[in-house]
Amino acid sequence: MHVDTDLVTRSTKPAVSAGVKLVLILGALTALSPLAIDMYLPAFPQMAKDLGVDTGTVQLTLSVFMIGVSVGQAFYGPMVDRWGRRGPLLVGMVAFSAAAVGCACARSMGSLLGWRLAMALGGSASMVIPRAVVRDLFDARESARVYSLLMLILGVSPILAPTLGGQLLAFTGWRAIFVTLCVIGGVIAAAVAWGLPETLRKEQRVKGGVVLALKTYGRLLRDRRFLPLALAAGCTLGVILTYLSGSSFVFMEMYGLSAQQYAYVFGLNAVGLIAASQINQQLLKRYTSRQVLSVAFVVNAIAGLALLALGATGAGGMWGLIALLFVCLSGAGIIFPNVAALIMEPFGDVAGSASALLGTVQFGVAAGMGALVGVFYNGTAVPMTAGVAVCALAGLAIVKISVRWSHA
Repeated sequence: MHVDTDLVTRSTKPAVSAGVKLVLILGALTALSPLAIDMYLPAFPQMAKDLGVDTGTVQLTLSVFMIGVSVGQAFYGPMVDRWGRRGPLLVGMVAFSAAAVGCACARSMGSLLGWRLAMALGGSASMVIPRAVVRDLFDARESARVYSLLMLILGVSPILAPTLGGQLLAFTGWRAIFVTLCVIGGVIAAAVAWGLPETLRKEQRVKGGVVLALKTYGRLLRDRRFLPLALAAGCTLGVILTYLSGSSFVFMEMYGLSAQQYAYVFGLNAVGLIAASQINQQLLKRYTSRQVLSVAFVVNAIAGLALLALGATGAGGMWGLIALLFVCLSGAGIIFPNVAALIMEPFGDVAGSASALLGTVQFGVAAGMGALVGVFYNGTAVPMTAGVAVCALAGLAIVKISVRWSHA
């Protein structure tokens, strides 16, 4: 893997060492917001009881977080193209940690929703900037491989987060989960300050204010290379958020799993995500990103339809749901790195804005689907399985339409 050592190290360390450190820091950043999503999932029943609301209302904290991440990424995009990567990233990490403390101290659902929104606005910096840094340093094919490595690190967080959250619940309570997230945010901020150099040279920085930022976003939205893939990736993220929103109820309340057992189910799906991201690296040695994507969306759509059938009929029981969710969620390990590589490659001059808008579209679409799971909460597995199926089918339809569009 080629790394520009002038950008990623200020010392005389070898390129391999610099590259490993870079990927570890970027991976930790990429995992931060998923940690903020996954760690408190086993606490949903306890939070509902403590705050005097139902489980469907607690699920809205996920959608609020996704909305905040969507809006926050749009804000950070132009900022990091103008001011560089490091400064905005450090500001975001401090805001994330402070808001996590606010969540821990919340005494009402309204207060918790507000602090979750603030937490997302700060944490969104950790989602925009790693993609922009990768685009600063690598070409398209190498970027896809780096994104796959980041997916490997990202995949570890869903294994560890619910397990850690479940263990904290066993000894303390749900508020300790947010204190832990504050500490994690602080550690990552220290790692950025110590080990992540600025990768955007001064001569590459974009000059301009809000008007230029809006023009840049307009240019990206009109580009056929951008919007269809961003929407399709949003549908895939919708699959994940729909699962996150409904799975704690389905597995803990419907099927009676404990918080620790639920964490094991969650970890199994994370293993699929990790394995798929590594299989993707091997596939890219023989096929293009577009070829790999086409097959991945078809597989996800078929699995989504089968999942809906099981959710509606009860056939297959808990293990049937787990098996099909494994297929759907594993697909994200292939879809996300290839979408990111294809979208970021043509827009190196505005990589921060392209990364931000990709995230905004992704999380905007996903937040809508996740909210619907909470709104249509009815005590069955149907809202979750229907949401997964709709998102998977929509992603496939968008990809197919975009292919025809590009050849028109």
